[in-house]
Amino acid sequence: MEKIVLDRDIRYFDNGGTLLRSRAEFSISKLLSFLGISYDYDAELYFRDGDTTKIDFKIGNSYIEIVDSKADLDKFMLIKKKLPDINLIALGQSKYGAKVNELNSLFFFDSDNSQHTGSIFIEDPSLAFDYAHILPTVEKCSVLHGHTATIMVEIIGKMTNNLVLDFSEAKTIIKETLKAFDHKFFINKKYLQKEDDVYYFISFDGPRGYFNLQLPKLTTFLLTGEATVETLSIEIIKLLAPKMPLNIEALGVYIYEGVNKGAHMIAEIKND
Repeated sequence: MEKIVLDRDIRYFDNGGTLLRSRAEFSISKLLSFLGISYDYDAELYFRDGDTTKIDFKIGNSYIEIVDSKADLDKFMLIKKKLPDINLIALGQSKYGAKVNELNSLFFFDSDNSQHTGSIFIEDPSLAFDYAHILPTVEKCSVLHGHTATIMVEIIGKMTNNLVLDFSEAKTIIKETLKAFDHKFFINKKYLQKEDDVYYFISFDGPRGYFNLQLPKLTTFLLTGEATVETLSIEIIKLLAPKMPLNIEALGVYIYEGVNKGAHMIAEIKND
């Protein structure tokens, strides 16, 4: 039977080990941490009439509320009504606020009509690749072995006409990029001893013995670090970034190495 991981079965923890309620909250926590911004999670917010409520993220005197339900949206509207001067922004599924058809998009909205920043998630069984690698620094993985990896890509940028990027265009870009990874052997380039026009010659002394490999260049991908899923996430971002439109500001890549394990990396894109 095919193994399926449901979103409700996944647990999201921020960099401080706090359990978050949703993937949207996890994404925002990662983005804030990446930008070096400290925050309080589930902060208490006091109304002038003595009532209180919880707000998802507090950054100094500013607040972010994640809208994952109609109740969240109603809470956001109540806060804006009771505290009209509060520096508050909401983030959530577009069906609750931006009223566009892309169900997985995130939106920012507040009281003005300025250009919004949003994020879309692209997750599809076809976004996968098979690969082999060796991790000489990890005893269990210091022999040649392979995986089938699936990925999810998060694309963050300025919205135009309620779109960050058309889903079909984004999926085409991602699938084309993954061709460079599919059925390749990944190895840290520091183990390269020599090369000719056709082959890389790799050797290292690891926990499982001495390895001396002659690898065809066409099927080998040399990395600047060990061939972990974290490194592969960064390499995918590097390949995706030049193909993105100018409105895209950051990319996040999740790589799942099997079921319920993987890595997520996020990086800002600088458009000169």
